[in-house]
Amino acid sequence: MLELLQQRRSVRKYKSQPVEPEKIALLSEALLRAPSSRNFQPCEFILVDDPEKLQHLAIAKAHGTSFFASAPLAIVIGADPQKSDVWIEDSSIAAIIVQLAAESQGLKSCWAQLRLRKHDDDTSASEFVRQLVGLPEGMEVPMVIAVGYADIEVPGHPREELSDNKIHKNQYNQEK
Repeated sequence: MLELLQQRRSVRKYKSQPVEPEKIALLSEALLRAPSSRNFQPCEFILVDDPEKLQHLAIAKAHGTSFFASAPLAIVIGADPQKSDVWIEDSSIAAIIVQLAAESQGLKSCWAQLRLRKHDDDTSASEFVRQLVGLPEGMEVPMVIAVGYADIEVPGHPREELSDNKIHKNQYNQEK
């Protein structure tokens, strides 16, 4: 697991090569295995490989989603706030689980946060994507994950670049 974390990086440029059905099946299983608080399972997952929908995801918000235009696959994570008060946390857990599952299969990914972001002056990014993929009204789309084969090489962050000063023992600002 640590090896996956050491090599994982967000990638925003993908080859046009589609993700194989067997890898999509494993990503789907990973999503379904993601834990949720009290097992309420408020999340729904829409796997998008339709080029037209991917182009629409690329304009879901003003900045930070254009990379969906080159991605062969996107995973829309929708959640029902009525099912769980921690739907944001449950969605986030599912997102990182699927990103690590993608990494383990030689795929790269990038998370795009939509919650609290605008599509335009009248519509939130979450609402825009909710409508795009046909999620029921009341559902939220806190994030979307792009997945595919990297078209650029981005190595993991070297150990010496990590901020050890972020780790504290027993209390904030205590020496380790």
